[in-house]
Parts: sequence; structure tokens; C-alpha cells
Amino acid sequence: MATIIRILPDDAINKIAAGEVVERPASIVKELVENAIDAGADRITVEIASGGRDRIRVTDTGCGMSHDDALLSLERHATSKIRSADDLWDLRTLGFRGEAIPSIASVSRMSIETRDRQSSVGTRVDIDGGVIRQVSEVGRTPGTSVTVSDVFFNTPARRKYLKGTDTEWRHISQAITGLALAHKDIGFSLSHDGREALRLAGGTIEERLEALFRIRIGDGAILLQSERQGLKVEGYVVAPETAKKSASQVIVVNGRWVRHRGIVQAVKDGYGG
Repeated sequence: MATIIRILPDDAINKIAAGEVVERPASIVKELVENAIDAGADRITVEIASGGRDRIRVTDTGCGMSHDDALLSLERHATSKIRSADDLWDLRTLGFRGEAIPSIASVSRMSIETRDRQSSVGTRVDIDGGVIRQVSEVGRTPGTSVTVSDVFFNTPARRKYLKGTDTEWRHISQAITGLALAHKDIGFSLSHDGREALRLAGGTIEERLEALFRIRIGDGAILLQSERQGLKVEGYVVAPETAKKSASQVIVVNGRWVRHRGIVQAVKDGYGG
């Protein structure tokens, strides 16, 4: 009797898994920037073309990868960030699942250029829809540059539902704002279609708030702090008389930029009260 249950091919599995990681171009930017942060970068450059639909490039000054690690990074569930399930109880990194790079590679055309500080030459890997097309040596400084082109080129239904360039760019800009606020010590550069949109030097939280939101502590902005039962909360709010009509919230939990409706509403309720 013929079976009706079938094991999906790897190509289909990868594309389905990518849907959990890659929602839109901003998701790719977030994953790549978080990888750069975990790599110890002190400077991250993000270059965007057409709202991320055509090209995303993230370049960092982190530790870089060896030839073998560059290839391993494309294997699902391969990660340098945890060794066992026990490590999940004391995470010190932003990523740990080992899914971001292979998921992104499966629905785009990707190139990885990287070099660690122990190697005299770098490695370049070109991937097309999850398939490695070429591996070569490249001269470069230590660090990593990942270029993602033609997002969702092999999943037309997903590409069709991407929003317009302006909308996708706005999501990317919001992601970089959140990540930059969460990691004030790291310098960030962001450009869109060749035009620089943001340049931040590493510094204090006060300097970053002023650069991102044009607000100063004590001059329309108020510092709030509280610590109870092992939970520490710190925040900056704009005084009601100087607040803009278009409200904006950036939430950071344990160094992670997050979006959580419950926290957003709690802040709104407290602010309004």
C-alpha cells in the first residue's frame, strides 16, 4: 500500500525554516548585525539598496572566521555560541540557534567574505539559494562582510508580499535604531541607495540618545530607575510638554532590542497615569 506521508527534500525544509527567521529585509539586517555584535565588532557598517529588496551588506570589525568556520556557518544548527542545552540558562550572546545564516542563504543570493586574525588570507563563499557555488581566497582585513542580494528570488510568493521600498527601509531604520541604542559602545553606519542615513560613534547612552532622538537628559528627557526583587529597570522618557505627537518606544531587555506589546502598553499606561 502506497504511503501518503513523505519526507520533504532539504530544499523545501530550508525554505520553510527560513520563514521563521526571515520575515522581511529588516529581519535579515537584525540577524546579521546581531552576529556582528556577538563577534566582538566595535564598528558595524550597514549598506542597503532598494529597501533591502535588492541588496543588504553588513560589514564588521569583529573576530572574523577561518576558512573551515566560514563553511560551517552555512550548516543548520552550527554555532559558536553554545555547546550544550545547559548553556541556554546563561546566554551571553544575542544568537545561539545556528539558523540565521543558512536560513537567509536559502532564500537569497549571498556572499560571505571573512578573515580571522590568525589567518594571512581571507575566505569568500558565494551561495545561490542555499547552494554553495564557489569558495575562494580573498585579501581583506580581519572581520566579516556579508552581502545578501535578491531576497526571496526563489520564493516568488514571499517576494510578492514585501511592502514598498519606503516601508521596508523604515523597518530597517527602526531595527538599527534599536540595536544601536542597545549597544552604545559600538559605532554604527547606515546608508540607503548610496546616501548616508546614520553615523554613530561608540559612546555613552546620553550621547546616543541625543544622536538618535535629539533629546538630552535634563533638557526635556527624564531618567527613570528602579530595582526590585532582582529585576532592574532603567528608562528615559520625554516630558509630556515636550513629547512629539508620534510616539516612539525602544525596548531593550538584557542587551536585546525587542518588540513586545505588553511592555509597550505598560509604559503607555504608566506614562499616561
